Amino acid sequence: MSRGRWLVAASVVGVAALVGSTAQAAVGGTAQAAVAGSAGLVGVAGEGGPRVVGAAVLPDFSLEEFSNGLIRGSVGNGRNVDLGGIGSDLYPAGRDGEFWTVTDRGPNGQIKVDGVNRRTFPVPGFDPAIVKVKVSGKTLKVVDAIPITTRHGKPVTGLSNQESRDELPYTYDASTRLEVNPNGLDTEGIVRAADGTFWLVDEYSPSLVHVSSRGRVLARYVPKGLDLQGADYPVIESLPAIFLSRKINRGFEGLAQLPGGDLVLALQSPLSNPSKKVGEASLNTRLVRFSPRAGKVTAEYAYRFDPVGVVDPGEDDTSELKISSVVAVGPETLLVQERTDNAARLQRVVLRPADNLLGSKWEEVATTPSYEALSDPAAAGVPVLRKTLFLDLNTVAGVPKKIEGVALVSRKTLAVINDNDFGTTDGPEAFDANGNLIDSGVETTLLTIRLR
Repeated sequence: MSRGRWLVAASVVGVAALVGSTAQAAVGGTAQAAVAGSAGLVGVAGEGGPRVVGAAVLPDFSLEEFSNGLIRGSVGNGRNVDLGGIGSDLYPAGRDGEFWTVTDRGPNGQIKVDGVNRRTFPVPGFDPAIVKVKVSGKTLKVVDAIPITTRHGKPVTGLSNQESRDELPYTYDASTRLEVNPNGLDTEGIVRAADGTFWLVDEYSPSLVHVSSRGRVLARYVPKGLDLQGADYPVIESLPAIFLSRKINRGFEGLAQLPGGDLVLALQSPLSNPSKKVGEASLNTRLVRFSPRAGKVTAEYAYRFDPVGVVDPGEDDTSELKISSVVAVGPETLLVQERTDNAARLQRVVLRPADNLLGSKWEEVATTPSYEALSDPAAAGVPVLRKTLFLDLNTVAGVPKKIEGVALVSRKTLAVINDNDFGTTDGPEAFDANGNLIDSGVETTLLTIRLR
């Protein structure tokens, strides 16, 4: 089978026929934000008791067959891993029950060797993909899949980019080093523009990636000074240099598209600025506003997490806090998801011109103390975004762990999806004696939540 956009029948084993024009599934770029409309959202959720009104589960489907159906020969040994990891984000596809999702870098884990964790890639040929799903009763069907490729149609893969900045990649058993790949992407957030192209965010650089309707990388926007050599697509150094100090594997994860077309990128965790120790203890992360029309960052915002014990009662490790999803719900209004692997809450924020940090001293590496080091940034003069709790997902019965994708379906309905990590876990016991995955049993589940 040649590379292309394929209709994947997730309820059966196999790959069906080529779908038609991308125009058949075209979606306006402001679909998600338009749900709220000028009338605005329902008030703070929870007053009428938010509840799960639907749950659709992705059936087991061979990752090897899925990948080779998109790009022939890309995966030689799928190690019995099933398709998963599509819960990195969720974006409405225009029709009821249909959503665009995106995989992350693929199956991966950690194995400790001589006291040091090594990052493993059990299926190194895996190529991140944009996946369109449809809720059909209790089943989550894959109805379209688009491989992400380089300028010359090669898989970007999910492998680490730079030896100097990223985790070094190893085979499934952590015994053999793999080569880094400057094309590799750890894709997380997704939105679809009015012209049918996609915007994605990536954790490695961190970067913002523009992708054609057929999955070809058109441009990758990275922090100034990154110096990524050898990529088979345009790499543009236009993001603030301060983001070079991102925590390893905690780059950009959330992505929203405002009604006017601007994009908002959320840094998953506080920067390691000026050190890893400071970043691990910090509650201060950042959002970036990017204009696709101008091709540049137009604003940067300070966002402060609630204490980890508030987000996840009983947890005391601040470094567990993350932002995995941001959702546009108005011209300048977002829902921002604060989470750990076990809990999640949604905060509502309004982006105001007065809150813009771009060009301020808080973008300078030399600033002491850094924004990340401040225990009370507002008192130090940092215009921290004001937030209001919208929904505590911990109070909604039936919500699984590790929710990463959030989408506003209507003024009264929310959809969320979990990342099941392709069923992988850490440690050598994740694979049997034949090198095949011992699946965790965690399923990819899309939930529909009625807010009131």
